Amino acid sequence: GGSATDLAILLEEIGNKFEELAMWVFRTMTWGAFAIMKHGTNEQKNKFLPMIAKGQLSFAFGLTEPESGSDAAALTTKADLVDGKYIINGQKVFSSGMDISDYCLVVLRTSKEDIKQKGITTLMVDAKSKGIEIRKIETLGHRSIGTTQVFYNDVEVSEDSVIGGIGNGWKVCDSCLWYERLCLSAARTGAATACFDLALDYAKNREQFGKPIGKFQGISHKIADMKVMLELSRILFYKFAWSIDQGTASRHEAAILKLYSSESYKSIADISLQVFGGYGYCMEYPVQRYYRDARLSVIGAGTSEIQRNIIAKSLGL
Repeated sequence: GGSATDLAILLEEIGNKFEELAMWVFRTMTWGAFAIMKHGTNEQKNKFLPMIAKGQLSFAFGLTEPESGSDAAALTTKADLVDGKYIINGQKVFSSGMDISDYCLVVLRTSKEDIKQKGITTLMVDAKSKGIEIRKIETLGHRSIGTTQVFYNDVEVSEDSVIGGIGNGWKVCDSCLWYERLCLSAARTGAATACFDLALDYAKNREQFGKPIGKFQGISHKIADMKVMLELSRILFYKFAWSIDQGTASRHEAAILKLYSSESYKSIADISLQVFGGYGYCMEYPVQRYYRDARLSVIGAGTSEIQRNIIAKSLGL
């Protein structure tokens, strides 16, 4: 029942302490709570929302496929209506947390005639359903929960699993993606702040040539640059949260937020590792984890290149 601003505050604080936990919370709040609150039927709301509020359910998202990454609407996973049930067949990839989730909001095709966005529907699927095969993907970072590839082999779900109505799946995704941008940006700004704090503390206490390395301009300017990136990232996600609350949020505003906060997190992690020098490259120092985790931020949930495309299009280019 809180606002988008409340959610942003929550995700920044969790991300500051444990980014991977923030990812789990964001998925449940976005693909579970928000999707159902915004697009679900009264029956779906009564079924899911009380358990979500009690922390009893977790959710994953099934959109990306091996042949449809940035071109997400080119997906081919399908659901055929047979004797009152939908039969799902297809493959999803990078469904993060699927192996520990109770449900997955799956984006698929329910129409053979329509193409791209027009034939897409979203179904809320029990992650333990018969016919679902989940395989863990080994990744550079985000290993605590991680991501998966999922195979749907004649998976049966009831008609009342449809979220948002037949053929309205892309509309459901689009509205949820705004919250995804907000949650990820807030959580990663929190994580970037934690990474920055490590570098700042190290710069103040590590001595070389008779004084703390932070007293050298080569280091102090790096610290200053990171501080600017953090402040701007925080301003951007609060501004976007406010826009959502006011009902004035736009697609290009979401893209600006995603682009800047992601690129800033990646830069902050890289600069922080440089401040630590050789120790930053060692696995026993925590800065290496931020470096690995931050690399995903400019790829997952919409690459930086796609965000630039959206921004340019909004300018008439």
